[in-house]
Amino acid sequence: MQIKRVFFVGVGGQGNILATKLLGEAALVSGVPISISETHGMAQRGGVVESTAVIGAQSPIISDGEADVISAFEPLESLRVLEKANENTVVITSLAKIQPFTVSIGAGIYPETNEILDYLRSKVRTVVAFDAMAEAKAANNPLGVNMVMLGALVAVGDIPISEAALRTAIETTTKKALVAANLKCFERGMRAAANADSQ
Repeated sequence: MQIKRVFFVGVGGQGNILATKLLGEAALVSGVPISISETHGMAQRGGVVESTAVIGAQSPIISDGEADVISAFEPLESLRVLEKANENTVVITSLAKIQPFTVSIGAGIYPETNEILDYLRSKVRTVVAFDAMAEAKAANNPLGVNMVMLGALVAVGDIPISEAALRTAIETTTKKALVAANLKCFERGMRAAANADSQ
């Protein structure tokens, strides 16, 4: 089996750790070997949260230049972890901005979205960008950004884990009261990524 390395990055509270765990559950359902890891950082204070999923290997480590897919829940974070990418990497990024503390206090400037996307496109094979927060809100589940991003991953990430397996993972692992809303976000993520301008 070809190894696929997926690097997730987001801001505390966005749920990328759960997204990684669901990908792991879906791999188990599919009988696909996977190794996952997470780094919480300052998650409770809106800090950076990173997690990895290496499909088809025993080590969850993704060294610089090794990521096949970067799933960024916030656009500036996609830039921050760009050293993990190479010229063949697919970057899937949400366009919904969450300003870091330094920007909030006037000690930094948040780059224009077009500048971020242009720079990403100059470094990787494909950039798929859309507003995951808007998709989650449209599904009446504003906390479902992680489910939207999982849908995008299965749609355009070229991973050996099926939509059906991820649906099963969502149905069996997330809170029962949220399953329907989570699946709706997942579906919206698949459609948004498939219809997004990717360059």
